[in-house]
Amino acid sequence: MQSVYLKFYLTEKQHHQGKQLYEWVLEHARAQGVPGGSVFRAVAGFGRHGHLHEETFFELGGELPLQVEFVLDSAQAESLLATLRAEKIKLPYVRYAVETGLT
Repeated sequence: MQSVYLKFYLTEKQHHQGKQLYEWVLEHARAQGVPGGSVFRAVAGFGRHGHLHEETFFELGGELPLQVEFVLDSAQAESLLATLRAEKIKLPYVRYAVETGLT
């Protein structure tokens, strides 16, 4: 089956409407019928500004990179992206076609 893999990049410190942004995105995806989503915290990373964020003893909370991932159909991907745009949430993302199935 043809599906879409959609991944967003954000940090722990990002919030929207009083919630952590990753929770907000997951809740809205679920409300739109997306079959599943996951959030992964990175050990280290850097973004467009080049600042390295790492998990160390001295790292301030909320600075670590997160990835929010979904495998969904194209219409659901467009709907989720439209929701983020309507809320004026600007997140870097990747989207590409994938094959899904069961063995």
